[in-house]
Amino acid sequence: MFDNLSVLLPRLLSGLPYTLAAAAGGIALTIVLSFAAGLGLLAPSRTVRGITRVYVEGFRGTSEVVQLFWIYFVVPILVGLELLPLTAGILVLGLNHGAYGAEIVRGAVQSVPRAQLEGAIALNFTPAQRMWRVVLPQAVVEMLPSFNNLFIQLLKSTAILFFIEVPEIFKQGEILRPAWGKDIGLIYLVELVLYLLLAIVITGVMRWLEKLAARRIGRTAPSRERALAKVSGGGV
Repeated sequence: MFDNLSVLLPRLLSGLPYTLAAAAGGIALTIVLSFAAGLGLLAPSRTVRGITRVYVEGFRGTSEVVQLFWIYFVVPILVGLELLPLTAGILVLGLNHGAYGAEIVRGAVQSVPRAQLEGAIALNFTPAQRMWRVVLPQAVVEMLPSFNNLFIQLLKSTAILFFIEVPEIFKQGEILRPAWGKDIGLIYLVELVLYLLLAIVITGVMRWLEKLAARRIGRTAPSRERALAKVSGGGV
């Protein structure tokens, strides 16, 4: 089964830079949109909340593949601007997962104890100061585990860029499949391992960020670990 690994592996690895670029760009856009939309859902203005809700529900409630086709094929016709395949892919990954991330941000912000806000008000903090100095530092600790899952899902979604001819990992495998059909099991196994390794890297980085964020606000362990301790009977 592994006789042709030395031949197939370099071909599959040639798609790795495209997968990394799509994932990194998608994650960066997801973070920006998640915070913008998440805070938009909590805005005092009903208009802002309404517009944000349309975005969130629109991208959560429709097919990611159809979104990809719409942005790559239809948007250039409407605005007269042709998008590169990778650029279109990053836009779809960011817009789609940013809609899910918005709910993560909203929930984390709302989970900050009311007493913290009251204390900030007593100290005459402005609304902006309350958000940036009191609410978000605590909310980030709560949202990081969920963002870890979201980013891994985004990584796996990079495979849909195959449909618009981005030569990422999955596309390279499909290019090889007709000529190397007898090694189809090996091709897909290598792809699975590559996605798994990338997911492990994302998890490692996110867990490091969890610990760093927790230490910055004086917590000895992320909330996820404390929750597991409660379930196992260890308390806090």
